[in-house]
Amino acid sequence: MTSLAELTSNPDELIRQDRVRTPLYTDPAIFEAEMTKIFHNTWVWVAHVSEIPNNGDFKMAQVGLEPVIVVRDRKGEVHVHLNRCRHRAATLCEVRKGKTSSFVCPYHGWGYSLDGKLRGVPYENGYNEEQIDRSKLSLKSLRVEEYNGLLFATFRDDIEPLADFLGPAKKWIDLFMKQGGGYPVKTLGEHKFRFPGNWKIQLENTTDAYHFPLVHKSFLTAVDKETEQQLDMLNNGGFVEDLGNGHSVMVMIPELIDLDDNLEAPIPEKFADLAKELAAEGYSDTDVRRIVRAVGGSGFNINLFPNLACSMAFFRVLQPISVNETEIRHIAIGMDGGPAAANRARIRLHEFFQGPMGFGSPDDAEVWDRVQHGAKGGEDMWIMLHRGLNKEDSLPDGRHRSDVSAETGMRAAYDQWKRMMTV
Repeated sequence: MTSLAELTSNPDELIRQDRVRTPLYTDPAIFEAEMTKIFHNTWVWVAHVSEIPNNGDFKMAQVGLEPVIVVRDRKGEVHVHLNRCRHRAATLCEVRKGKTSSFVCPYHGWGYSLDGKLRGVPYENGYNEEQIDRSKLSLKSLRVEEYNGLLFATFRDDIEPLADFLGPAKKWIDLFMKQGGGYPVKTLGEHKFRFPGNWKIQLENTTDAYHFPLVHKSFLTAVDKETEQQLDMLNNGGFVEDLGNGHSVMVMIPELIDLDDNLEAPIPEKFADLAKELAAEGYSDTDVRRIVRAVGGSGFNINLFPNLACSMAFFRVLQPISVNETEIRHIAIGMDGGPAAANRARIRLHEFFQGPMGFGSPDDAEVWDRVQHGAKGGEDMWIMLHRGLNKEDSLPDGRHRSDVSAETGMRAAYDQWKRMMTV
C-alpha cells in the first residue's frame, strides 16, 4: 500500500498522538493531497492590512500552490482573486506589490476591475452575447475575512467564520499586536528564502523551545548578559498551549506576555540610548516605556495553522513549494506613525536574528535541511513528538498545556492535520 492509501484506510499506521511516520515529509502523493484537503479547505493567511493600506494597493500571495492577488478596491473593500485570466489562464499580475486601477491580461487584453468584474474585451464583436456574458466571467474570488489586521482567505464559502476558526488564538493575537506601542502595527519589510525541506518541518519549529539553546547557541553568545538571561527560556517558567484547530502558543518570557503590564520595570540597558532619544523628542515617560517595551517584542510565539507564525517580533509565513522545498518569508513589523528611532531599532533587532546574515535564521534553515536529508533514510521509522506528554495538563475545554520545552504545539498541529487529511 502507498502511504497515502494507508493514511485513508489506516491512519494510525502513519500518525498517532505522539509520533508520525517519515512519509509525511517525503511522500509526493501526501503533499499533493495536503494542498487540496488542507490549503483548499481552511483559512489561509494572505496579508497584513498595512501591506495594502490604500485603495488600489495590491500584493501577490498564494493559497497552497494557487497564485492569488490581494487588492483593496475603490471603495476600500479587500478582495482576494485567483491570479488567472478567465480567457486562456494567463496570470494577470507578475508584480510582487504595487498600486493599480485595474488588471489587464497581457495576452489578449481582457480587463478586470479591482473587485474582479470583467470590464473590457478587445474586439468583442468576435463573440455573440451567449459566449461573452460578462456577469459569468468575473475573476474567481476567494472568501476573505480580517482579524486584528490579519487577512485570511479560503476557497470554501461554507466554512466557519474566521473568528471561530481562530478561537482562543484571538487573545494571543491581540496581545501580539500591542507591539505597536500605542500605534497601529505595520509591516516594515521582509527577508525571503527557501530551504530544501517539507513545510511541516518549519510548522513544527515555531513552538519548539527545546532546540533554542542548542541551535541558537551562537546567538546567545552574541547578546548582552541581560538578554541572555531573559532568553534562558527552558528555566523561566514558560509553557506551550494547544489553542485548538491546529493553533498553539509558546510562552518563552512570561513577564512579556502583556506589554502594557509592569511599565515601571527598569528599562533594559540595551535600550537606554533609545529611551534617551525618545525622551529628547518630547515623549512622556510612560510613552517612552511603552514604546521601548514594544520594541523588544512579545515574550511568546503563536502558530496559526497552517501557514502563519506571529513570532516574538515578526511574522513568519511558510509557503509550500513541493514535497521537499518550502519558501519562508520573515516580515519585520513596526509602529505605523510611531517614532522613527523605534522602528530603526526594530529593524536592527530583526536583522540581528532573522536577517540573511543574522544569528538565527541561517542556523534554523541548516537543521531543517538536515531533517529532510535524514528523512531519506528509514522510511518506516517514527518521528517522535512525545516530549512533555507525561506532564501535560488538560484544560476545561479539552485542550492541553505543558512546559515550554514540550512538543504540545506539534501534537496540536498534527491533530488538526489528521482530522483534515482523513475526511
